[in-house]
Amino acid sequence: MNRSIVTIILIVVLDAIGIGLIFPILPSLLEELTGSGQVSLTYGIILAAYAAMQFVFSPILGMLSDRYGRRPVMIVSLAGAAIDYLIMAFAPHLWVLLLGRIIAGITSANMSVAGAYIADITDEKDRAQRFSWMSAAFGVGFIIGPVMGGLLSVYFLRAPFLAAAVLNALNLILVLTVVKESRVPSREPLQFKALNPLGPLKWAFSFPALAPLIAMFLIFAINGVIPGTISVLYGRAQFHFDGVTIGLWMAAFGICHTVAQALITGPLSKRFGDRGTLVIGVVVDTLAFLGFAFATQGWMAFALSPLSAIGGVGLPALQSLMSAQVSEDRQGELQGVLASAQSMTSIIGPLIGTSIFAMTSPAYPGAVWLVAAALYLLSIPVLAWVFRTGTPQPA
Repeated sequence: MNRSIVTIILIVVLDAIGIGLIFPILPSLLEELTGSGQVSLTYGIILAAYAAMQFVFSPILGMLSDRYGRRPVMIVSLAGAAIDYLIMAFAPHLWVLLLGRIIAGITSANMSVAGAYIADITDEKDRAQRFSWMSAAFGVGFIIGPVMGGLLSVYFLRAPFLAAAVLNALNLILVLTVVKESRVPSREPLQFKALNPLGPLKWAFSFPALAPLIAMFLIFAINGVIPGTISVLYGRAQFHFDGVTIGLWMAAFGICHTVAQALITGPLSKRFGDRGTLVIGVVVDTLAFLGFAFATQGWMAFALSPLSAIGGVGLPALQSLMSAQVSEDRQGELQGVLASAQSMTSIIGPLIGTSIFAMTSPAYPGAVWLVAAALYLLSIPVLAWVFRTGTPQPA
């Protein structure tokens, strides 16, 4: 690996740590700003607003980097993020925090620019491996971030925001001092019509063979977002977890998830095929959700993390099935569809999860996990269709 690749990977790690720092302390900060102990809906709105900004601005920052170069876009977004986290660290009112999270969502969309930079400086035959490094780097950062956030909050509730500002400043220094421009700025005018984030979904509806699998992908995506959204709220309500314990729990799940994706998915797919692995993922994830729904002790949350992580093997198998039904010259369009679908569920999922939790938590905090498990029932017709039709030839 050359110095540019190492630097970009390090930037991704620092960026992920900065994002993960905030999650363990957001509910407590919202309670402080609102003076209320019922912050579930507000928490969901803030997460959804953050995801919505990423959904809208990822293609915009990517196009701007095509037009003006990768380095200027990264510099502006990182400088804006550092200033924004400083503002949030001392936000006196809820609306200031909400505005700050909206700006943070815009600036964090620079991950698309980091990916474009890697593509610029990497031969086609090596891109898959280097993109996997980028994904792994983000996972490592997101494991470290919640633990750091929980520990820092013990000394000062808003300290994680200050730490996130420092990390973004370090990223900015790396870009200014190490990263060289990888792309000659284009002379072509900006094509604003290409910025429509819903554009890739139009193609999906013109390809009926993909519709059932995309519907199932949406179920997986929503069930992937809901736990990440309500775990902090659930841990506090059901087990009285503090910020440190929540950070450790999220890190434990992150480690289990990384290990499962790296070491279990491949062998399962070879042994049982994509369809069999998909079924295993659905069944195991459902069992994990049921376990969380009826857990009564805090240690059970940690014990269920490996099971929940293994449930994640279904999504790569589903992506492989979808890829097999699309010809080589349409693979890019398929990935665009999946990216758009994932972004939409990142907006919808927090609103669904926190709304259900707000309505049910006074009587039964685990109810939201039962709803997530029941959502998998909608996948039964798709699974039946997959086993009945097999894997069609690419259209």
